[in-house]
Amino acid sequence: MDNQALTKLVQTISREKFQRPFKHQAIFNSRLRTTGGRYHLADHHIDINPKILTYYGQAELIGVIIHELCHYHLHLTGQPYQHQSQAFRRLLAQTGGSRYAPPLPKTNHQQKVEVYQCRQCQRKYFRQRKLNLDRYACGRCGGKLTHIATYRQSKSKVS
Repeated sequence: MDNQALTKLVQTISREKFQRPFKHQAIFNSRLRTTGGRYHLADHHIDINPKILTYYGQAELIGVIIHELCHYHLHLTGQPYQHQSQAFRRLLAQTGGSRYAPPLPKTNHQQKVEVYQCRQCQRKYFRQRKLNLDRYACGRCGGKLTHIATYRQSKSKVS
């Protein structure tokens, strides 16, 4: 399913469940990690996490779309659209949308670690970003730093 087909699906669901048109755009946003979708207040478009469709199928995708359409229609009609509002909870119950997105599988995201060493005292420094070696020096002795290695590790604290 592409963005154009997603927008048509959202328009169909909006007409059937809310009896109102969806006049904006719905797109897949693969940068969403912990949420199933997002409604944007500024330009009224809806982002949907493509992992919902991949891992859970179209039935769960429709539940997430209904949830975001509740935010959409309440906001456009000037009613409270936040999760804690009674209007939102009532509309969500009437339309049969998902209250929460299903848990998404964790991605094994790895981060780069840059390793530097002082030429004088041999102290090692671990950084996530590259350093300008002309600008930085050892904090212990003031000696010049040398880049030793770059490696990837799973996302955890580097000592």
